[in-house]
Amino acid sequence: MNNKYKILVVEDEENINNLITTLLDANGYQALSAKSCADARIMNSSYKPDLVILDLGLPDADGGIFLKEVRKGSRVPIIVLSARSDEKDKVEALDSGANDYVTKPFGAAELVARVRSALRTSIYTGDNAGYSGERFETGDLSIDYDSRHVFIEKNEINLTQTEYNIIAFLSKHPGKVLTYAAIIKEIWGYSDLGSIKKLQVNMANIRKKFGAIPGEKNYIINELGVGYRMNNDE
Repeated sequence: MNNKYKILVVEDEENINNLITTLLDANGYQALSAKSCADARIMNSSYKPDLVILDLGLPDADGGIFLKEVRKGSRVPIIVLSARSDEKDKVEALDSGANDYVTKPFGAAELVARVRSALRTSIYTGDNAGYSGERFETGDLSIDYDSRHVFIEKNEINLTQTEYNIIAFLSKHPGKVLTYAAIIKEIWGYSDLGSIKKLQVNMANIRKKFGAIPGEKNYIINELGVGYRMNNDE
């Protein structure tokens, strides 16, 4: 069974299409290729991709038309990849339902990071069946993935979007130690010199909101120098 994310690349310039599909394959995704709006419609209907990378300047129709068609019945993440750099083009694409807009020429590492970010957002907003309709519970802690709400003893905990994403990620691997690097990659899609500090600050805020008490067994366990894990021993 192939569990790779399927990404549809809609790009008529063959060299760019080949570059993107090769890049995606190298990063563990299953790349699908289309070079026109007509091809994109067929591929989208047949394969139900997890994400679409869409050029606007297609030979048979404007990519914006395909974008609007898809949005009528799907929330699949769509990243527009276009040579059009005018602000009005970006605004129009985003208003039509694009999740992100990348202008050509583009950096390979940046594009992959944008893909990770769009897929991550899709998962945590319930677009992915792996989270939709599910709840996580341990002790008095409860997470409703569809509504993105977290409760302790039936009291809702007010988390920021980043704090929620961290909690949701940890809860999907209860009892497993997730390294700092793994969490940073999942939540932000990139690493920089301040990444660990940024994670630690968010985690400190989460534990404070959860009412964590030092020295006691709490919902989130800090494995010093390694990472964090969601406690499921309750």
